[in-house]
Amino acid sequence: MDTLDITVGGKGRTRALASCNSSCPIERGMRVLGGKWKGSILWHLKDEPVRFNDLVRQLEGASKKMVSQRLREMEEMGLIHREVVAEKPVAVTYAITDFGRTALAFLETLKDWTEAHGL
Repeated sequence: MDTLDITVGGKGRTRALASCNSSCPIERGMRVLGGKWKGSILWHLKDEPVRFNDLVRQLEGASKKMVSQRLREMEEMGLIHREVVAEKPVAVTYAITDFGRTALAFLETLKDWTEAHGL
């Protein structure tokens, strides 16, 4: 990882002399799991596949459009799998993939940290 040199100029302002040319592992990980709903979606899929409308109900405050967008992104990344279970009416379930399961330990730690600090 490249280093970032900081200088302090007049009035105590700082400025970067050189920027990072590659992102750090945290930034790369946040691109995959970051955002308001991705971690919650994975968490709700950890035990069994869930139908779309049930998932929307579990994610209080998330619109159907937002959930749909996040699910598409997560499917493209290989975190979840989408399965059409009926054509008329259309019924779709989402399941966590083996790759998606690799994030569950991180999410469990985040859950424990949140509860321990009353957040």
